[in-house]
Amino acid sequence: MVAVGACPFPTVLFSPLSVGKLNSNQISIVTPRLAVSADQILVSTGESLSAVEKKKEKKVLEKKEKRRINGWNEYLEQSKELIKPDGGPPRWFSPLECASHLDNSPLLLFLPGIDGVGLGLISHHQKLGRIFDIWCLHIPVADRTSFTDIVKIVERTVKSEYQRSPNRPIYLVGESLGACVALAVAALNPDIDLVLILANPATSFSRSNLQLLTPLLEALPDPLSPGLPNILRTMAGESLRRMLDNVVQGLPLQNTTKELVKDLTTFSLSLPVLADILPKETLEWKLQMLKSASAYAQSRLYAIKAQTLILCSGNDQLLPSHQEGERLLNLLPKSKCELRKFDDSGHFLFLEGSVDLVTIIKGTSYYRRGKYHDYASDFIPPTPDEARKIIESNSLFNLVASAVMLSTLEDGTIVKGLAGIPLEGPVLFVGYHMLLGLEKIPLVSRIFLERNILIRGIAHPMMFMRSNTGKMPEISSYDNFRIMGAVPVAPANFFKLFSSKAHMLLYPGGMREALHRKGEEYKLFWPEQSEFVRMAARFGAKIVPFGAVGEDDLGQVVFDYDDLVKIPYFRTEIESLTSEVTQLRGDVGGEVANQQVHMPLILPKVPGRFYYYFGKPFETKGRKQELRDKEKAHEFYLQVKSEVERCIAYLKLKRESDPYRSIGPRLLYQVTHGFESEVPTFEI
Repeated sequence: MVAVGACPFPTVLFSPLSVGKLNSNQISIVTPRLAVSADQILVSTGESLSAVEKKKEKKVLEKKEKRRINGWNEYLEQSKELIKPDGGPPRWFSPLECASHLDNSPLLLFLPGIDGVGLGLISHHQKLGRIFDIWCLHIPVADRTSFTDIVKIVERTVKSEYQRSPNRPIYLVGESLGACVALAVAALNPDIDLVLILANPATSFSRSNLQLLTPLLEALPDPLSPGLPNILRTMAGESLRRMLDNVVQGLPLQNTTKELVKDLTTFSLSLPVLADILPKETLEWKLQMLKSASAYAQSRLYAIKAQTLILCSGNDQLLPSHQEGERLLNLLPKSKCELRKFDDSGHFLFLEGSVDLVTIIKGTSYYRRGKYHDYASDFIPPTPDEARKIIESNSLFNLVASAVMLSTLEDGTIVKGLAGIPLEGPVLFVGYHMLLGLEKIPLVSRIFLERNILIRGIAHPMMFMRSNTGKMPEISSYDNFRIMGAVPVAPANFFKLFSSKAHMLLYPGGMREALHRKGEEYKLFWPEQSEFVRMAARFGAKIVPFGAVGEDDLGQVVFDYDDLVKIPYFRTEIESLTSEVTQLRGDVGGEVANQQVHMPLILPKVPGRFYYYFGKPFETKGRKQELRDKEKAHEFYLQVKSEVERCIAYLKLKRESDPYRSIGPRLLYQVTHGFESEVPTFEI
């Protein structure tokens, strides 16, 4: 069985926490939102919220999520309290807004960058706090703990928490300097289940612009250096830029230094607080620490076995993060390492409003509460904001497709819209995979928007595995599918989704239908096996057959698999691609056997329209024993297949009478009535 995406070319207070030299009585509140550590780590004992309070809390949080948070403003505002001198060593704190998380949530340790404040995830605390137990490391401004001692602090915490919960992974989220700490801890503890999330790691320090800060600081006039924080407080924007431009005149790599200054002065309004976070002496100390941290982590990369996610910015003026991400991807274990690029982002990735760490973790399938990721129990449904962004990213396609949706009521009446779709699961949608499998985009979008139903696609494993040769599409191109709940096709995943009463989407024809040959439009290529029927009957699921037509109005296959294999070069490429893909039907022969991975040549057409027809649901409730019989199950299977074919035939006939089948009349109607209006179609 192969399914969605089979085509490989898709478009309360927290307990005080402890570390270091603090004694058990040292508990300090540094800001109304932060509780800072004591020596023993305790479990939160906050009372559970009532259903009404939880609903109210959820609405408030969702409202906050919809606002575009200025990460820098929030970071600086909270930093004012946290950077006040207290004479203490590095310690952990837990943000108070992260007070309610899932049962058995994994521990997330945030390791800050050169600033050391520990508020780098401030824009993400609320969402992260729902699925993680979050502790952030705070390094006071005047603290001079060495890099190796900071590693020991983190390592002690990791070992202690792992001993308490050996079956729960520990997440180390580090940015720049913190990423080096995470790598060092992972190298020293290869037998502990760690998940590393590294943002612009400073392992590239020897090749970075940050090295230029040392001669820049040394070049500052002596009378200026002691009063640097006070001077910075009075300067902003162009005045600061002119002063620094004069300082860097004559320095080596002058142009590069100016780019560094440009990046730093972007946040000129934040200079008073930044001057307190990184006064000259602290900055010099941190630069030396970065140098030793980079060398330490670099020399131990070979020992790292942890699952790792690298996040790199393409517009980082401080570190060559883009290149470093690629380099680390090749040095760390290939089966456990992933890379995500943010081409337009700068160095301070987590403070940018366009970056959502929870969404990234979900899209990469990096969230787990046990030793392995479970696509059912570890799945976190998309928030309304996440779903909206994904659907909006396909808005142009949905506009062009202008999908017509028909469904069937319990009494057999065909109606426009999705009123016939069962609301309660488990439900299995079974249909035809059109050319390139693009029909799933309007289908999933409309059902989610109109019926508030999340469809869990049963997808080809290639959507969850990174290409070894780089010839397959980047795995990041499938992140949105995973956020929306796609799972690899496997009996265990079928069982778990049926058990959770999910709505699932299955294309038995899989890649063979999505990459069909010339003249094979709307022809089903289903295997003989009827496993999904018996699995559905085991849980009393409803099977909804559906037909979809219209995609072949968008393009015409002019050079298919049969043509490609006749050319030696393309035949070799097809064999190479196919060898990378997990084989799903090794025990099946004929047309539905394992499909050779290829991309047919498709000639675009003037866009037509998409049509969907959901037939009357097949009930399996109460037929568990009956459908255990292979012959009866196969007969039921053929009935479902026949209904899909009937739905396709019905749509092919009815679309001929649609006055808005062509894109011209549709656009004219939308210009006249508004692009949000629904375009009429044929009479039922």
